[in-house]
Amino acid sequence: MVRPLLEVIALGPGDAAGAVEGGADRLEVAADMDADGLTPSVQTVRDLKRECNLPLRVMLRANDGFATSGSELSRLMGAAHQLYAAGADGFVLGFLNPSVEVDVEAMTTLIDELSGAPWTFHRAIDHTLDHDRAWDVVALLPGVDTVLTAGSVRGVKDGLDELCQRAADSPVVAELMMAGGGLAPEHVPWLARAGVRKYHIGSAARPDRTWKAYVDARLVRSWRTLIDDTVAGL
Repeated sequence: MVRPLLEVIALGPGDAAGAVEGGADRLEVAADMDADGLTPSVQTVRDLKRECNLPLRVMLRANDGFATSGSELSRLMGAAHQLYAAGADGFVLGFLNPSVEVDVEAMTTLIDELSGAPWTFHRAIDHTLDHDRAWDVVALLPGVDTVLTAGSVRGVKDGLDELCQRAADSPVVAELMMAGGGLAPEHVPWLARAGVRKYHIGSAARPDRTWKAYVDARLVRSWRTLIDDTVAGL
């Protein structure tokens, strides 16, 4: 049985030790969590690469919304090359058009610049008007291997039923889905039974759930143990 994946948000090299010691499998690297995660600096990626050997999946997002413009997209394309050279193993991205659908044109333009690296479609999917259509579109984009979703713009607490139903109905969706966005321990058994094997935590990996604190190994380990034991017990 393949071990479930646990991804932890890292804001800088100070988060590396706790994530590694706690048993994280991958880091999502981002900046400015007040904006729900923006593109980090090249130096942040370099520093994290020196601190640990966990795969780094780096955010490509320049504003606190989900739309992008031509000039902004060009900057993100340049950033993708620089971040890949600095040690990014994959990327996190997601754009919506004015109709609040997946912006396929912007997505494919940026995907072409990712040097073949795998990538995650982030929670922009929760903000689309038609979730069914969005999943159909995203699943066909080249290189995507993960979709981070809470099932609702309000978080997993409100989207749990949708996540479970969607994963149970489609093995393809279950393989892509990574549950995150207000994920709580009591959600894990339901998600695991539905077939979800990827989990994402951010502030839950930090004391008092504050972004001012570093990732804490004991908190990460508690999630690692919960997820592994739950899946093993199925």
